[in-house]
Amino acid sequence: MIGTKIHDIWRRELALDDFSDTDDFFELGGHSLIMAKIQEAIEAELGVEVPMDELFRKSTVLEISAHIESMSAVA
Repeated sequence: MIGTKIHDIWRRELALDDFSDTDDFFELGGHSLIMAKIQEAIEAELGVEVPMDELFRKSTVLEISAHIESMSAVA
């Protein structure tokens, strides 16, 4: 469920219809301004704050989703 929401946010912010959850954000044409929008959308839609450095290190939908799920498991 988190993965689907992250994928939808990426699809909207990157203006892409077709990509895999293992595709790299930067290879899809992403850059820091888009990542800032994604960060804001994650917080607004999922209620989770993910630091920008984590978003840059975890540059796939799958990695970000796993990170958010691990944060939820700890909380």
